[in-house]
Order: sequence, then C-alpha cells, then structure tokens
Amino acid sequence: MSELFSRLRLPEILFFGLIALCWEMASEWFGIRPYLLPSLSSVLAALWNNAGELYRHSIVTLNEVVVGYLWAVAGGLALGLAIHTVPLARRTVYPLIVLFQGLPKVALAPLMVIWFGYGLTSKVLMAFLFAFFPVVIGMLGGLESVPSHLREHFDAIGASRWTRFWRLQMPAALPSIVDACKTAMPLAVIGAIVGEFVGAEGGLGYVILSANASARSDLLFAALVVISILSTLLYLVVELLGRKVWWRGV
Repeated sequence: MSELFSRLRLPEILFFGLIALCWEMASEWFGIRPYLLPSLSSVLAALWNNAGELYRHSIVTLNEVVVGYLWAVAGGLALGLAIHTVPLARRTVYPLIVLFQGLPKVALAPLMVIWFGYGLTSKVLMAFLFAFFPVVIGMLGGLESVPSHLREHFDAIGASRWTRFWRLQMPAALPSIVDACKTAMPLAVIGAIVGEFVGAEGGLGYVILSANASARSDLLFAALVVISILSTLLYLVVELLGRKVWWRGV
C-alpha cells in the first residue's frame, strides 16, 4: 500500500484532484439533479454519517468474498492440475468448464438463493463461481508454459515425476497462478455483490438496494465507494502475498 502511494507525484495528485472537483461541481455546471449524481461532498457526508452501518455490512461482504475466493483458488488450482495431468479430464471436464463459463452468472444467482437460502452459503457460491474459472486457466496455462529445453534437462538427469513437478513445473507456473489469483479477487467481490442483489439480509449489495428503494443516492454512492475500496485492498493483499511467495520461477 505504501508503495502504491509513494508513486503518486504532483501530476497524479492534480489529476485525481481534478476528477474530484469535476464530480463536486458536476450538478452545478451541467444541471444534474442530486438524485441522479450526488456531489462528492454529499457522498463523503453519507460515508461519515453511516460509517457504522457501512462497516457492519462491509464485514458481511468481506466474509462472503474471502470464503468464496479461497474455495475458488483451492478448487481452481486442483482442477487445473487434474486437467493438465489426466488426459481424460482434459477431454471431458475441461470442455464442461469452458461451457459453464459461458453461462451468465447473474442468471444463476436466483437459483443459488432458491437452493441455499438468503444466508452466507449462496453468496459464497456466487463469489466462488465468478472467481473460479480464471484460477483454472492460470494454473493450466502456467503448467503448460514450461520451456521444452528444461523438460529435456530434467528427463536427462532422470528426475522423478514429483521432482519435475515441484522443482520445474510449479516454479514456472507461479507467475501465471499469481496473475490469475489477482484477476479472480475483484471478480469474487462482484460475485458476492450480485448474490446480495438477488436476496440477502446484509452486505453492501443489500445497502445499495435499500438506498435505491429509499431514493438515497448519496448512500448508494457511498456503498459503491466502500465496495471499490474493499476490492482494491483485497487485490493489494493478494498482490503482496504473491510477491512474498518463495518460488520465483525459472
């Protein structure tokens, strides 16, 4: 996080300041009514006045995202390895995964609520479904990206299958896996929010629906700001963890 802000210089600060100014003055300059686009100051006021409520609902959404994301990473890595290792899985399971990815996940959200109710499970599954496919592809692509001359070298020294996997394939696949995990994190946030839109008893998606129903556009935008911050922080956590992994490729 400190590295991200350390890169900010005067041009970047002026750029973001200009965006904030344009947002604040948009209603006055262009005659936009506040219920369509509230001013930045009113959104910040809504953040301050509803900080406790937004915090409680953020914890709900955070729990859904983290659990769904961890299951997506674990399942995606395992399935990607299985598809790479077992030819039958490549011919059967992989086409099904690609076919399933083409389905609109939003259309599955009502089914999740019908099957698993309004609680945590349906939101975790939505986060899982959104984040799962990138991890599978990252794992599969990374394992298949090992240079052929390195494969030949390990064959020449008579390395076992386990040694080849642990010392060659996984280090080579790590950059793709980390990138896939970073891509999957914002998708997990989107999945949890979509699940909350369909039916929930809490969470930031629930706040957005409640604010929309009561014509509180300032609170709605405040919830959107919190979602963006939450997604960014989680992404940075994944990026930091990826840098700390002791494998560094080959």
